[in-house]
Amino acid sequence: MILFEYPFNERIRTYLRMERLLDRFNELAARTTAIDHHFALITLFELLEVSSRSDLKGEIMRDLDRQKQHLAGYRGNPAVEESMLNQMIRTAEDCFQRLEQMTGKIGQPLTDNDWLMTIRSRAAIPGGTCEFDLPAYHAWLHLPESQRQYALKGWIGAFKAVEDSVRMLLSLLRNSGHTQKVSASNGQFQQNLPQNRNFQLLRLSIDPNRRVVPEISANHLMVAVRMMREDAEGHLALHPADIDFQLTLCA
Repeated sequence: MILFEYPFNERIRTYLRMERLLDRFNELAARTTAIDHHFALITLFELLEVSSRSDLKGEIMRDLDRQKQHLAGYRGNPAVEESMLNQMIRTAEDCFQRLEQMTGKIGQPLTDNDWLMTIRSRAAIPGGTCEFDLPAYHAWLHLPESQRQYALKGWIGAFKAVEDSVRMLLSLLRNSGHTQKVSASNGQFQQNLPQNRNFQLLRLSIDPNRRVVPEISANHLMVAVRMMREDAEGHLALHPADIDFQLTLCA
């Protein structure tokens, strides 16, 4: 199954972007070639860009505090494993405290690094990181792989508290949903949403053999999905067939 996720608000959109970039960085940094480590650095700069909002750290901390209060409400519930619940609450508290102890904006140690910021400014120019533009960077790419990996590990450490927090929040959000099997009649699906639920994330899973791309739109009132397929000219067009898929709404 191919999984598509659609955020209902800008905050969750930012969390998903950060998660995707962190996954990409970790995969690239674990490899050994210079070109992989180059693109790991490019991904690091994208992370800085995504997390540049001055209020992002506060938003994450408010979400952690809300989740901690929500989880605490399950104490004494016989249907809940008490030890696991307490562990989740402690994790939320630990993430909150680590963010609280951070000085400056997210990624501040990286923006204070003149060498990295020089590479970042040149990376925005097509071909701007050639050896004649950045000889010091060219030399760094020729260091032993273990030294490059050590440096990358140190730089991504500036995001560790944020990474743990975002991953926890997204995990809790995803686990809050209930999956239902639905069908797009003639390639289209629409569902009204209850007014008493604050949905934040839509998850859609579909069989890749159907060779369709779901075009999703959603707000606090309604969800709409159109199943698109590439036509003979390479353009996406509505595929007028009944297509089954799995839908999860996370609140």
